[in-house]
Amino acid sequence: MQKNEQKPLIVLTGPTAAGKTRLSIALARAVGGEILSADSMQVYRGMDIGTAKITAQEMEGIPHHLIDILPPKEEFNVVRFQALAREAMEGIYARGKIPVIVGGTGFYIQAVTNAVDFTESDTDTALREELFAYAQKHGAAKLHKRLAAVDPQAAAQIHENNIKRTIRALEYHAQTGGRISEHNEEQAGHISPYELYYFVLTAPRDILYQNINRRVDEMMEMGLPAEVARLKEEGCTRGMVSMQGLGYKELFAYLDGELTRKEAAEQIKQNTRHFAKRQLTWFKREKQVIWVDKAEYGFDEEKILAAVLEHLPERLRRY
Repeated sequence: MQKNEQKPLIVLTGPTAAGKTRLSIALARAVGGEILSADSMQVYRGMDIGTAKITAQEMEGIPHHLIDILPPKEEFNVVRFQALAREAMEGIYARGKIPVIVGGTGFYIQAVTNAVDFTESDTDTALREELFAYAQKHGAAKLHKRLAAVDPQAAAQIHENNIKRTIRALEYHAQTGGRISEHNEEQAGHISPYELYYFVLTAPRDILYQNINRRVDEMMEMGLPAEVARLKEEGCTRGMVSMQGLGYKELFAYLDGELTRKEAAEQIKQNTRHFAKRQLTWFKREKQVIWVDKAEYGFDEEKILAAVLEHLPERLRRY
């Protein structure tokens, strides 16, 4: 299939606090696009402050998909994201628009751009429940050690507190006898079925870290502790997938008296910085990406947008 026969797909990703949201609105408007969120936490209703969820005002009339669609007590994973994303994209194409995937969850993005096949790895719910129960009883670190024993590379790439991804990797090994790290590398090498334009927005690391620290301070001032307290009162527990998000698990520890408010805020900052570092490592492994370093354009948003649009064919720059 020739490239011009493929459906166009634009991805705007990058580490947390890089400034993807504002650029995504301008980019979607320039190409006549609709935004599809690739964020594993913004799907949840009532989790607004901690996920830095875009507001209706910030959307500026650009349609957004896969935001506020699930209650926090419901499980969300990459397989479900892939199915929902494909469904949303069909509607976007049918309206004559271009999907613009925006978010920082690299595995979710890869699942769509490379049409990753999950048919072998999402069937054994009993095993998943068993592994989750093990993590609840023995702790995330011990579960992670089980992964390190069978797939050291995956263990090195997945933080021990990321129970969801650790379980997924162990599931894959149990069901196939293979290593999910090798599976992911093989999938990453696939040629995308789309006419793909994959942008990674970034900035010097010290700037990113400053942005992260400032954002966490702002979230705390905006009422993140109260948001987590409300979720807890509504029945959310520390073991839920939704409560594994940055800011939520640390504030559960604060609410349970394990950390002071200041200690919780510092942990959120530290864990978010580590997360940004892992995001950059992930994107560096991707094959078809176009890096956009904001510093090269003097952090001028109009110049950054122009630089992105230069990589798109004229027929996509139609507005």
